Amino acid sequence: MKTFPPITPVILTFNEELNIERTLNALRWASRVVIVDSGSTDRTAEIAQSFRNVDWHTRRFDEHARQWNYAVKETIIDTDWVLALDADMVIPAELLDEMQHQFLARSYTGGIVPFTYCCGGRQLFGSLYPPDLRVFRRDAVVIRQDGHTQRFSVTGEIYRFKARILHDDRKPLDPWVRAQLNYSLLEQNRMATTPSGGLKNLIRKLGLSPAAAGIAAYIRAGGPLKGRAAMQYAYERLTFEALLAMRLLREDNREKLARSPAGKLLPSRKH
Repeated sequence: MKTFPPITPVILTFNEELNIERTLNALRWASRVVIVDSGSTDRTAEIAQSFRNVDWHTRRFDEHARQWNYAVKETIIDTDWVLALDADMVIPAELLDEMQHQFLARSYTGGIVPFTYCCGGRQLFGSLYPPDLRVFRRDAVVIRQDGHTQRFSVTGEIYRFKARILHDDRKPLDPWVRAQLNYSLLEQNRMATTPSGGLKNLIRKLGLSPAAAGIAAYIRAGGPLKGRAAMQYAYERLTFEALLAMRLLREDNREKLARSPAGKLLPSRKH
């Protein structure tokens, strides 16, 4: 297959043996794929290094922003452009074609890409996952931590892709739940440092976000038309928001107890 040298795909991994082969199969066009792994204990390294275009690195994980800054700026990438991917993201042929004939045809600084979310390998009609800056000039990008994940930003003209990245995570439930526990803590910390946050934060502080997220996710995913896949996605979004809601409620109760006289229970509300 013809190589596509102006762009280097970069991927972060940790125990992604059920995802990484699909992702790398769709990146055979790239002359080099940079992978930064956080110490996988499954077959991720074995599978990834079986691809000739993979350049494998390891770094102990501390936070997403630092991991991405290392991956983009300290692995000696020699192309002007970077394609930033999670290990469960697949690049379809139409997105590659759009990159080559539309995006690279002009002097854009970055490109925002929409996503098609998949559950159990089945594509949903929609999701709560917003379009994201995933293609950018290596020397222009700023990477910062934003809650439980990283945020890429550039200054300059930005292209908006029509073709979509497929987001298809097939890892088992247990590691997924452990990740959500950690992500909910990071999101709680973000909310504490940015107390305004608009309507989304208000809904979360009122304890309404689990139900709101579950219903919205089910409808966006396709509802009955997408069957159990839509139901799974709705429960995934509900679960994250429920974990975050419980953290916020516990913190609120802890603060109230700290303000109450020592050893006394707070009075119950009269109905």
